[in-house]
Amino acid sequence: MEKNLTYTDWFSSPMFHNFWSDRSAKESQSFINQLINYINPKRGSRILDSACGQGINSIHLTSLGFDVTGVDMSTANIDWALTREQNNPEFYQHDLRLPFWGNYFHTVLNLSEGFGYYRTRREHEAALRTIASSLQPGGKFVIDYPNTHYLESRLAAFNQTYQLNNATYHFELSQNETHFIHKISISSPGSKLPGTFFFERAKLSVGDFTEMLAFQKLQVKEIFGDYSLGAYDLSGTPRLIVVAEKQ
Repeated sequence: MEKNLTYTDWFSSPMFHNFWSDRSAKESQSFINQLINYINPKRGSRILDSACGQGINSIHLTSLGFDVTGVDMSTANIDWALTREQNNPEFYQHDLRLPFWGNYFHTVLNLSEGFGYYRTRREHEAALRTIASSLQPGGKFVIDYPNTHYLESRLAAFNQTYQLNNATYHFELSQNETHFIHKISISSPGSKLPGTFFFERAKLSVGDFTEMLAFQKLQVKEIFGDYSLGAYDLSGTPRLIVVAEKQ
């Protein structure tokens, strides 16, 4: 019987990193460079890369002159990040729903695929509480999330099949009232690759984030709609990039 694997399995799997590494590295670095120019943190200031994956963004941030700490729920991701540690970023396995260093960081980033997979809103609020508690007063928090309204009307565009390194990746995206439902099937002739990854991601809106952040004394300062930091449009831009400041 085929085993359904979850979001933690997907984001820590070699298949995820093989598929996305070449596609996203350049775009991610360009996005981070623009964010840093906008936030303008002091050189040497402390940045938390929350849900850092294998640490690619953490390493890039360190190369820009910041004191970077990366945390991820996946032990496999952190183990891999430690093997390619450059310029002394620090990596720790950690669940964001649990407390981390308090009143320490000047900036916290949660980018791309790092949020929205918990079962309940209370768990999402717990993760935001950890982030808020880790920031110094006046510190900045940036979260990058899919624009729910944009995605709801374009599901078909995300149902795609790709061939990479003799493997077939088939992506299916559906929805219910509260979540987007991801199904990722991977096959390869003669290989024992995992069969199917299945997980949900919460539909979180501008209002949801504004409310949850305000409860943690994080005030929304700016909202962008794409990786070029263009203006946010409710249904016309693909991303919901929120910049908040700890009061």
